[in-house]
Amino acid sequence: MTRTKCALLWLMALAYIGAGFNHLMNPAFYVAIIPPGLPNPEWLNVISGLAEIVLGVFLLEPRTRVFAAWGVIALLVAVFPANLHVVTANLGLPNLEPGTGNPIVNLARLPLQALLIVWAWWYTREDAPRS
Repeated sequence: MTRTKCALLWLMALAYIGAGFNHLMNPAFYVAIIPPGLPNPEWLNVISGLAEIVLGVFLLEPRTRVFAAWGVIALLVAVFPANLHVVTANLGLPNLEPGTGNPIVNLARLPLQALLIVWAWWYTREDAPRS
């Protein structure tokens, strides 16, 4: 693996681990963006936070990296409805009240999800041995 790819792997893994812990330490933010109608938003937040921590750690282990990268992709697809909800309800910070958000910032979340999926996909392939 090149130095750049390795550095970006560590950055991605640490970002997911940090985000996972943030889910557990600051649940109100994440619970507020879970679309209405989904059951048990508090538990969904805990599950997604724990998944981010586990997947972040598994990204760093070569034997589980491909599995973890696919897991990250699945997680990003699973949380996409929350990002759509942020856009459609125009949620904002810090109070997350509908209609208080910046629509441009909220819309930027959608292509960011695609970029994060591509980034994770980069690690779904085993690296060719260096010669």
